[in-house]
Amino acid sequence: MTATGVWLIGARGSVAVTSVVGALTLRAGLAEPLGCVTELPELSSPAVPGLADLTFGGHDISDVTLDKKVESLVAAGVLPVRAAEAVGADLAAVQRELRPAPDAGTQLEGARLIAADIDDFRRRRGLERVVVVNVSSTEPAVAAHPAHQSLTLLEESLAGPGRVLPPSSLYAYAAFQAGCAYVDFTPSTGARLPALAQLAARTGSPWAGHDGKTGETLVKSVLAPMFAMRHLRVRTWSGTNLLGGGDGANLADPAANAAKAGSKQRVLAETLGYQPQGSSHIEYVDDLGDFKTAWDLITFSGFLGTSMRMEFSWHGCDSALAAPLVLDLARLTAAAHAAGRSGPLTDLAFFFKDPVGEVPHALADQWAALVAFVRGLHAAS
Repeated sequence: MTATGVWLIGARGSVAVTSVVGALTLRAGLAEPLGCVTELPELSSPAVPGLADLTFGGHDISDVTLDKKVESLVAAGVLPVRAAEAVGADLAAVQRELRPAPDAGTQLEGARLIAADIDDFRRRRGLERVVVVNVSSTEPAVAAHPAHQSLTLLEESLAGPGRVLPPSSLYAYAAFQAGCAYVDFTPSTGARLPALAQLAARTGSPWAGHDGKTGETLVKSVLAPMFAMRHLRVRTWSGTNLLGGGDGANLADPAANAAKAGSKQRVLAETLGYQPQGSSHIEYVDDLGDFKTAWDLITFSGFLGTSMRMEFSWHGCDSALAAPLVLDLARLTAAAHAAGRSGPLTDLAFFFKDPVGEVPHALADQWAALVAFVRGLHAAS
């Protein structure tokens, strides 16, 4: 299998560093690949790059060194001490592949600098292809702009003053210009603009997203189909999410919080066929660190209108839940690119709260589509 690059946006953050340390740990045979669905027999295929085939690099606005970040993740209980110590030398090699986020006079020049860094990474490391994965902080929803509708108009606008694209979308633009695949693991806008879809089609670049499904919404995507298939009327579904860490601090911003909450709720309306009363509340609790807790209350009506209720709680480690999915998505997207796939990869909906395209939100249906997708890649290889 040819070497595959994984270029991480937010490369010094908790999810990115846990992904890298996790890949190095699994490569060394020091842990089971729990959480990595590409390691399941149903998704095993020589068309999918192995963990040993992945090479990491990335951009970040932070200058914290990876070893310091690993120390903080070990202290927080996210990473095991033994694994962190065992992969120190390999982590130092990854550190050398990280670059500061480019700063330029115009967004067009910034995109060119981003693409140049990615292309330099690809050439120096002898990589067949690179997948750009956005694991940076959640952005507020983007304000509409006429340039978002047309690639020609977008490129004219990017050369002028001001900010036409949010950072996630600028990275998608740069990735496509560099002939790379792009994955948005965040609720940010990313490639979800008509002009960027036009660019992806022109350059033959696949893309996937958005907002990785790791906790409460994962449970919703299993429970909501149950209520629908048993013909039970969900009256309300309200959740409270408490989280710490950098993601939690970022979501203390009301605009970013709104973007995340909206992504979490869409699964209900699209699975049930109606929107029950209730909302998802997200609150930053610094003391939780990289862990998150969610409580959900569901009220529903059954036979003859009998009122009933269900409650569940979820407590998990955000980075440990997200990291294996980041690795899965990098491997699957690279395989799709190698097979000649371009445009939105709707069959990767299994991994996202708010997936691209008209796709089912029920986890079982998404799993069936994912298995068929990998079989198709295998047949094409």
